[in-house]
Amino acid sequence: MKDYHINIFYSQDDNCYVADIPDLKFCSAFGDSPEEALKELEVAKKLWLESAIQEKRSIPKPKYRPAIYQLTD
Repeated sequence: MKDYHINIFYSQDDNCYVADIPDLKFCSAFGDSPEEALKELEVAKKLWLESAIQEKRSIPKPKYRPAIYQLTD
C-alpha cells in the first residue's frame, strides 16, 4: 500500500505543531517541532491501522499523493 499524505502545521491555539493524515479520520499527533509531531504521527498511524484491523473496519486507500519536501527553519 502506498503511504498517506501528511499535513504538518503550527497551531497557535495549541501552541505546538500538529501532524495529521486526512485519509485516516482522527489520526493526528502533536509535538514541539515539526519533526517531533511527525515522529508521534508515525506511532499514531501504526496504532490506527492495528485498531482498524482488529475491529474489522475498512482501511481507506490513500486519496492524496504524499508530498515530499524538506523542513527548514
